[in-house]
Amino acid sequence: MNGDRLLERLRAERPLIHCITNIVVANFQANGLLALGASPVMADAPEEAGEMSAAASCTVLNIGTLRADSLLAMELAGRSAAGAGHPVVLDPVGAGATAFRKEAVQRILGNVDVKLIRCNAGELAAIAGEEWQASGVDAGDGEMDIPRVAEKVAIEKGCLVAVTGETDVLTDGRETVFISGGHPLLSKVTGAGCLLSAVCGAFLAAGPEDPFRAAETALRFYKRAGERAAGGAEGPGSFQSAFLDALYRLDQVTEKTTEKREVET
Repeated sequence: MNGDRLLERLRAERPLIHCITNIVVANFQANGLLALGASPVMADAPEEAGEMSAAASCTVLNIGTLRADSLLAMELAGRSAAGAGHPVVLDPVGAGATAFRKEAVQRILGNVDVKLIRCNAGELAAIAGEEWQASGVDAGDGEMDIPRVAEKVAIEKGCLVAVTGETDVLTDGRETVFISGGHPLLSKVTGAGCLLSAVCGAFLAAGPEDPFRAAETALRFYKRAGERAAGGAEGPGSFQSAFLDALYRLDQVTEKTTEKREVET
């Protein structure tokens, strides 16, 4: 299924996306999903997380403002979602910033069948144990062969890995694509990456027969929306509003910004 048809299916089916996310971005994430055409639910109590994920079409786990009870809820929700055959997206926000975050990511990856890790370069380095200069929850700096490391993590964890930035890298360990585009103003809006993880979850829910192409479509769509939003924006504030409008109005996903390579084995 091509990207445009997948987008049409998403908006027709309005998949329920269960987000256990952070307090900084919950509102933006929910509004972004609504604008896209999905249906968000933000339930983070351990007492109901598993039940909610069993009913949802996808579960997104975001460790941005991590607590012991939210980590428990994520594990319960993730296992429940996977048990029901629904995809789980992990957003390991600031995975290398503290020992608690590192442990949380390893616990989730060890106990939950994650379909997609959506991360930045610094978070990838933390998961892979690579040298990197972390900067809180931001990407930070370092020297790393990002595609190679992403491919390694994808194989080790048995999932898709999307490393997003100026050029996105998506891999399953066997095939890797590079997606360019977007706009620098995306990096000036808190929660843009967190919302992207949820958008990936919505596309995965709409295209379960081909998760790789669904995730690729989500990444391309998001960059296209950023380009459209930037056209009439004067700064981060107006861009954020314009970006929600772009998620709502954009009805085509172009193929031209994707490069592809086969991973050598």
